[in-house]
Amino acid sequence: MTFRVALTFLSLWIFATSGHADPGDGWAALKTGGIVLFRHAHAPGGGDPPSMRIGDCSTQRNLDDAGRAQARQIGEAFQGRGVEVGAVLSSQWCRTLETAELAFPGRAREQPAFNSFFDDRSRASDHTQAALKILERWNGPGALVVTTHQVNIYGLTGVSTRSGQGVVIRVNGGAISVIGTIEP
Repeated sequence: MTFRVALTFLSLWIFATSGHADPGDGWAALKTGGIVLFRHAHAPGGGDPPSMRIGDCSTQRNLDDAGRAQARQIGEAFQGRGVEVGAVLSSQWCRTLETAELAFPGRAREQPAFNSFFDDRSRASDHTQAALKILERWNGPGALVVTTHQVNIYGLTGVSTRSGQGVVIRVNGGAISVIGTIEP
């Protein structure tokens, strides 16, 4: 067996045994009242300027045209798959609120527990615990959609996400189970 073939088999084995689910499993879970944590749509760059202020989009990293199109695709994907949305929560950052508003017009509610702690990791535990309490209480009807940040999603699930990608979860007894990831 060549090194390349062995590496391919190893990669497939790691993927198959790492708990990754078929994206269809994620969409199916959302149809039964699941929860999805979306990383905001594409916003060029990383982090925010030191002068960033909540509520002042001119001080933040924001969605570009591709990000706005991606956000609309998220909403279209829910409609196209017949997924009922029960509630939409968002971090207070402009890029997360705009993602939520473009995907689910008029539905987003600000929820500080999903604000980024990228620039202040000392807040990670508090944010993660507050977010977990909110997620634990969700019982539908419909899916709970949360637009937040990569750092928050990773803190809750251990899953790294790309812009506009969602992680579908279930919460039971304070423990999060990852069902799968979805893309618009």
